[in-house]
Amino acid sequence: MDAHITSRVTSRTASHPGEDDLLDCPAAWGPVTTPVGVFQLVPVRVARDLSLLSTWMNDPAVAAFWELAGDESVTAAHLRPQLDGDGRSVPCLGLLDNAPMSYWEIYRADLDPLARHYPARPHDTGIHLLIGGVADRGRGVGTALLRAVADLVLDNRPLCPRVVAEPDLRNTPSVSAFLSAGFRFSAELDLPDKRAALMVRDRALRNLL
Repeated sequence: MDAHITSRVTSRTASHPGEDDLLDCPAAWGPVTTPVGVFQLVPVRVARDLSLLSTWMNDPAVAAFWELAGDESVTAAHLRPQLDGDGRSVPCLGLLDNAPMSYWEIYRADLDPLARHYPARPHDTGIHLLIGGVADRGRGVGTALLRAVADLVLDNRPLCPRVVAEPDLRNTPSVSAFLSAGFRFSAELDLPDKRAALMVRDRALRNLL
């Protein structure tokens, strides 16, 4: 990771030690080695990241499911409630070998509206993911990173019993990537904006799937 990004993460963690307590501070989780390279989650900074994220959101393959196409203000409006909130959802860039290539949202599923649609357990942790670069899609990168991030959650959130996700049922590549990453299909959910596949990675089964 370059020094500029490292310094900003370190400074934020030191200045706001309790800000991410609901999620055990993803900014401090550190890099991990995966089959596709060294990966790290870095909390989003609007001034640094908005242009890149907006470009990704305007990719038709992304926009079909995230529905955030438009100028940068559309992406900014999506990020702001998370960045100004109480830490129950943390938007992050995913860096692979120091290069930003994905966007993640790590969130407390048990404190999210999602909890009204499935039997949530305390400290359930949800993840949203988009792969920004076309070159990183369709070759197993998403699967490797989903497994890595689920492991990061379970390793750094000892009270979390399971990691959950709710990709759109129509997004077959996403559902397949979750299955390949050790998640199990739990249920179909009728959410306000989509029909989703509830995907679950259980702490108790993490070494079996």
